[in-house]
Amino acid sequence: MEAGRAQPGEAMLYKFKTKNAADVIMTAVHGDAVLRAAGREPAPKGIFLPEQMPAAIAALEAAIAAEEAERKRLDEEADAEGRPRLSREGVSFAQRAWPMIELLKRAQATQQDIVWGV
Repeated sequence: MEAGRAQPGEAMLYKFKTKNAADVIMTAVHGDAVLRAAGREPAPKGIFLPEQMPAAIAALEAAIAAEEAERKRLDEEADAEGRPRLSREGVSFAQRAWPMIELLKRAQATQQDIVWGV
């Protein structure tokens, strides 16, 4: 898998792996977003070391909080202007990032690396 490039007929995927938990699989577009929010540049291969995990977890949690705050602000603005609130269809960033946060926490607890693309 190479972020940004797929072979014909192939879906681009990230498969995040560690020894002590189930794999987390994401399409490239969502994996890229999660990696960026965690403070990493998307890449075909990579690794989170245990000492990098607290910062990645905090960054993902901050991105989720920012998304929720923006959603609340937009809802309050719509209410104040008498407009309908935006639809909540689809999968939120929080829902997409949650498995990665859990993977990071489990790997950190046992001091295991998380790798992808290898």
